[in-house]
Amino acid sequence: QVELVQSGGGLVQPGGSLRLSCAASGTDISMYTLGWERQAPEKQRELVARINDGGITNYADSVKGRFTISRNNAENTLYLQMNNLNSEDTALYFCNAGTYVGGVFVARGWGQGSQVTVSS
Repeated sequence: QVELVQSGGGLVQPGGSLRLSCAASGTDISMYTLGWERQAPEKQRELVARINDGGITNYADSVKGRFTISRNNAENTLYLQMNNLNSEDTALYFCNAGTYVGGVFVARGWGQGSQVTVSS
């Protein structure tokens, strides 16, 4: 199990920016695929972005061009830079670390969640 602690989030106006951080403790996450998922009220949890151990990224279509996922293995930390936020981005955001088993991503640990609220 990978222990992950999130920071960041909060209330921001439409068009604003926020950065989420996700720090791992006790485990070297350099070999893991890392990701961000979000859960909005009355909606299914959805993948926001993922970055593998080689730095290859993929994004949900709804955030492409606005969000950037990055990792700093030396700091054992994952980031999500969110720009040009809109109300549809309001959700509880979770980071995770995992591996692929038989082509399926299996999470080995989750952050505690960070609330992002976009409102004027």
